[in-house]
Amino acid sequence: MFVEKEFISQGSILRGRWYAASEASLSPCIVMCHGTSATISMCLADYATEFQNKGINVFVYDHAGFGRSDGKTQQTINPWLQGRGIADAVTFLKSEHQLHNGKIILWGDSFAGMLVLVASALIEGLAGVVCFAATCGLTTLKVQNAEKSLNILKHTFDQGEFEKLDDLSREGPMAVVSSDQQTNPSLLTPIQAFRWFIDQGGQWNTGWKNSITRVIPKTEVAFSPFITAPFIEVPVLMMTGKEDEMPHIKREVQLEIFDRIKSKKQFYEIDGGHFGALYPHTPLFYEAISVQHAFIKSMT
Repeated sequence: MFVEKEFISQGSILRGRWYAASEASLSPCIVMCHGTSATISMCLADYATEFQNKGINVFVYDHAGFGRSDGKTQQTINPWLQGRGIADAVTFLKSEHQLHNGKIILWGDSFAGMLVLVASALIEGLAGVVCFAATCGLTTLKVQNAEKSLNILKHTFDQGEFEKLDDLSREGPMAVVSSDQQTNPSLLTPIQAFRWFIDQGGQWNTGWKNSITRVIPKTEVAFSPFITAPFIEVPVLMMTGKEDEMPHIKREVQLEIFDRIKSKKQFYEIDGGHFGALYPHTPLFYEAISVQHAFIKSMT
């Protein structure tokens, strides 16, 4: 069971669901958000229900411009805007302090897995981070002056109004997935991505649309976990899919990010590639939840 809740981020109403634990005020809270274009109903609701049944509160929401959430631009991925949404979700939950015990954990998969690795270094008062199959790019980023880069990133992040920034790159609008890359090229090309999005997004009332624009604003420093990883102060679980088939994910890059994290951390590889554990009520789904729940309990 859940109740609908909403909050404001960068002038837009973002909508989500609150899954209250049986002893809500005594229990921690997970803030969950999806990766590229996916919405609440696409497996995340199933994760939220399982965590709820294990005694953890969950707030899961749609990014600005996706699913049930409003947005100045629709179906557009902007890492700065989505990262700010995570921070504003945490601020909102802190104002709802009577609903939980004050311990807030960030959870993100795929593109949002990268987002929480950045946001967790910029948001105060967190209890931990769980990221699954984080999209960290194909190459490592050399950071010449770590503290200066972090300060610039944080200043840009806090300043907001990201739609006013010039574009460094822009792709789309285009299909999220496609079964025919020759006549209808898509942002995500593997057939596994097509199968998952059509299966999960094609179910009733998900609000998913097979359309996407990806924007990277032109900023002094990148929105990158290579900058923030050394400054994360809370425990981090990085869960990765073995032989992840997504073209923007490399195990060596994920491991480099993991190595730069100085706080308590755990690296866990799970079978099924990128999407295996994102199919509800499968053995991999329950394995992922078991590992994540054990990690969360250890830090709260």
